[in-house]
Amino acid sequence: MYIADLTTLPSTTQIVEGLAVFTTFQHLQYVLSLTRAIAPVASAEAGSIRTTPTSFIGKIITPIHGLSFFVPTATYILCVTFNRFAQPAWMQRMSLPDIYFTYENKVGLRVAACAATFVLMRFTGRVFKHLGNQWHAIGRREKSRVVQTGPYAVVRHPLYTSVLIQGLLFTIMSWSYASLVGFGITAGGLAVKMPIEEDLIMQDPGVAAEYRAYMQRVPARVIPFIW
Repeated sequence: MYIADLTTLPSTTQIVEGLAVFTTFQHLQYVLSLTRAIAPVASAEAGSIRTTPTSFIGKIITPIHGLSFFVPTATYILCVTFNRFAQPAWMQRMSLPDIYFTYENKVGLRVAACAATFVLMRFTGRVFKHLGNQWHAIGRREKSRVVQTGPYAVVRHPLYTSVLIQGLLFTIMSWSYASLVGFGITAGGLAVKMPIEEDLIMQDPGVAAEYRAYMQRVPARVIPFIW
């Protein structure tokens, strides 16, 4: 009777990489599905986007922070998957240092980041639910209103809070400086984008006074008491 060689079983590293790939793909798919579902509803109920940034930086900031999030994510999924759930040598050269963690601690952190991502997905879904027909990449819709419920009662840009947390979790899951650089670019891009968005809102006489009061009541943009 033939017994399969146990050495063909996946290694712990492959299992962790596989879990990270699966989690990252699920999150990406979930966010894209939410966006595809909400975009036509927003256009139908709140009208088209009537005002967009006119400055050069205002026009390019959304693609910049979007690509800084998407490119490292898609690259990790594709390269690790096609390399049999192991990071290619060029990717391993960009790994975060291991000197402060044992192998077991590193594995534990990466698995915990995967679990936290699924919790974050629930938060992201809640943000989309409260944002509703006011969703947009950047700009003002014809029927603008100030969203102040749910996560928006705590911070003014909870969707960006979700983006930043996921960027940090992905950095841990992939254990890569490339992801960390992408996270930094995303954070910098959002820091530039949020004042531009708020300036567009304040230009709308229909909601300017309400949004000004909202800013006073909810001073934090993405992190309570900090930012």
